[in-house]
Amino acid sequence: MEAVVFALSAALSLGASVLLVSRLERVGERLGVSEALLGLIAALAADGPEITSSVTAIAGGHGTVGIGVTLGSNVFNLAALLGISALVAGRIRFHRREIALEGAVGIWMAVVSVGVVARFLPAVVGLLLALVVFVPYVAVSAESPAARARIRLPARWSEWLARALAEEEAELAVAIRPKRADRRDGLVGLTALVVVVGASVAMEEQATTIGARMGWSQIIVGGLILAAVTSLPNLVADIYLSSRGRGGAALSEAFNSNVFNVIVGLLLPGAILGIASEAGSGQLVALAYAALTCVALALAFRGHGLTRLTGSIIIAGYCVFVVAMVAA
Repeated sequence: MEAVVFALSAALSLGASVLLVSRLERVGERLGVSEALLGLIAALAADGPEITSSVTAIAGGHGTVGIGVTLGSNVFNLAALLGISALVAGRIRFHRREIALEGAVGIWMAVVSVGVVARFLPAVVGLLLALVVFVPYVAVSAESPAARARIRLPARWSEWLARALAEEEAELAVAIRPKRADRRDGLVGLTALVVVVGASVAMEEQATTIGARMGWSQIIVGGLILAAVTSLPNLVADIYLSSRGRGGAALSEAFNSNVFNVIVGLLLPGAILGIASEAGSGQLVALAYAALTCVALALAFRGHGLTRLTGSIIIAGYCVFVVAMVAA
């Protein structure tokens, strides 16, 4: 019975998250937000199942499951959203400025995650360190191109940042292209949000129950099962973007999704509620997330994108992670 409830909850959560993304994009279009900020909004909405499952787990005293869902989803995102997309598309191209910008934020979040999960940093400190980078990133993304040109940075830095965001937005504008919202979109979006939260809570509870009955560790339940299931909407979206030649949009979705998982799904509830986790298992997921982030960025930067070969290397890294998780 638990398996049936889990499957139904997963289907409801994932379906509602897709609906939520589309409605938030429309609202953002009506409000006239920048394409970069619209991409961030879409990534946050698509992360609804992961974030809700993680918060539910942490609040219920299953900190290891929460760590597994957020950081395990990030490992899966890198392998699936970039690796599988490269296999399907044959080759996905990125601008190097995009890689550097998204990569700098992504590596920072990965390092902070390792510090918090390994208990070198309190969750509150980790949250503050993450926000030090994330808040300016969002603030700049929300500005118009003309406003970015007036940012008080050295001229070369300001020009580089403006060009990096412009390259990213050029693809996002074509890849997203939402309709303008009408009066119904806000109500539909709110309803979808309620369904995402409720279904994700049920999904996490059923997965934990099934895992306990089967004798699976919490890190397997969170880091492999829930992490993969809750990331499926992002995978479908990235394959679609990559197959249309929108590599920058695919890269942005993958890394923005990971950033939101870390901040909203792990650090924020951890700072408020604390994170009680099993020793060793959470650190394995955090280290895998940091290592695969560096590998994916190095491969992408070196080749101005990813090919079937480099995508296969990223997927192989994920397979090693799965084996290590099962062996642990």
